[in-house]
Amino acid sequence: MRTVRVPVSLLTCAVCTALAGLPVQALAQTGAKSTPGILLEDLTWQQAERVLTPDTVVVVPLGAAAKEHGPHLRLKNDFVLAEYFKRRVMAREAVVVAPTINYHFYPAFAEYPGSTSLRLETARDVVVDVCRSLARFGPRRFYVLNTGVSTIRALKPAQEQLSADGIVMHFTDILTIGEDAEKAVRQQEGGTHADEIETSMMLYMDPALVDMSRAARDYHPQGTGGLTRDPKGKGTYSPTGIWGDATLATREKGRRVVEAMVEGMLKEIAVLRAAALPAGR
Repeated sequence: MRTVRVPVSLLTCAVCTALAGLPVQALAQTGAKSTPGILLEDLTWQQAERVLTPDTVVVVPLGAAAKEHGPHLRLKNDFVLAEYFKRRVMAREAVVVAPTINYHFYPAFAEYPGSTSLRLETARDVVVDVCRSLARFGPRRFYVLNTGVSTIRALKPAQEQLSADGIVMHFTDILTIGEDAEKAVRQQEGGTHADEIETSMMLYMDPALVDMSRAARDYHPQGTGGLTRDPKGKGTYSPTGIWGDATLATREKGRRVVEAMVEGMLKEIAVLRAAALPAGR
């Protein structure tokens, strides 16, 4: 296992203990030889029992696998973001990473074929139920590695419900975690979806998933509600599903923003690890 440059925590010891009994092939599948973090899905329940301790920080990635991102990005864009960020976090932190949640609250994109959204209450309860299920075995600290914006409307009430159970849950605010880096590179007039920044991030993470020949500038004043394909609709008009100027995207801009976000996530996880637990009911 890779040496961590901080004092070995109880979680790290638990992870090492759990991995000690794994065969070489299983170790390779978990990535344990190169990362201090571990994928819960790659363990048996006996191994999971050893790593799910009261000192464990559980990361729950959250990213839509079916949500429009204009004509130049895939429906799975947010899922790709979540999978990328979880690997970067695992490479640096001794966390247990739960399976990625790929459906949640995305009402702003309902008019675009392929886009899916859960009801707010359902999205809230999915996160609450995942955290409560794992908390039964010890963990009381959860970090939702969130890659959406509207998702926060469901994550905040989930956070409140979990706090009442004595569980602390923090989540990523994707619009603020790399804000300084975004301001430094942003050229577009405005926008936050499939735009200059998000497209730049994908050019850095996985350029094969970006078709810049179909990138467009599609920025209209923000209306009431989500994006709409109807120029007379109540929402923000966007015939392409872009809100911003994707033509300005570059890999270098993406590198600066993504690296800033990774560092921000690691800092938030460190804060969570030291956070006092709520009293609960």
